[in-house]
Amino acid sequence: MNCAEFVELVTDFLDGVMGEPTELRCLVHLARCEGCETYLDQFRQTVAAAGARSGPSLPASARAQLLRTFRILPRG
Repeated sequence: MNCAEFVELVTDFLDGVMGEPTELRCLVHLARCEGCETYLDQFRQTVAAAGARSGPSLPASARAQLLRTFRILPRG
């Protein structure tokens, strides 16, 4: 695994949703790559900081309107 592959998989790694062989490849890469270890630590800190902040809540009527709008948008 190289750094670009690790960065691509970092959210799956943190969520624990990857298969065991891929997770093992990530762990081996982290053991050998100080830069990706730092990246992973910073990513964890960012996720924790973002989760600790509460933003303004969206009014139910606005949420419903957005959902109706997204449902009628053409896909493709």
